[in-house]
Amino acid sequence: MFDAQAFSSSLNGISSQKMLEIETNSFDSQPDSIVGIDDVQKSLNRSRASVYRYTNTDTRNLNPPFNPRKLNPEFRQDQKDPLLFHTNEVARFAKDILRIKEVTVEVLNSPSTATQNVLVAILEELKVISTRLDAMASNDKDIFNE
Repeated sequence: MFDAQAFSSSLNGISSQKMLEIETNSFDSQPDSIVGIDDVQKSLNRSRASVYRYTNTDTRNLNPPFNPRKLNPEFRQDQKDPLLFHTNEVARFAKDILRIKEVTVEVLNSPSTATQNVLVAILEELKVISTRLDAMASNDKDIFNE
């Protein structure tokens, strides 16, 4: 259950001009970024236990309804799935609940992962295929126009 007195006492040490900075694995121009519990912990400068207390979770309901007083995680398929949060939700929570007046969410690129490398290779291969198909289509037009 939510303990309002413990929550308000945890807010005493927060600067009103604190900046919220989130480092996450993301692609260059992806506006909708998802972060894990560790990134939320670092960005809010709170203990892991505090972040779990802030989080809107329920043991009986995998995806509880939105709670404006809690940090709402993204939709999960299974109870064992990790808690993930949208950066806008973390910023909303920091601003509205933790009373951090100025919130800036900065998404920084992380080093490439094996998955990212495979996706980039697939994208390059698809570009080559697209170029070849366009060339074949223009050749077909030339043949029919003669």
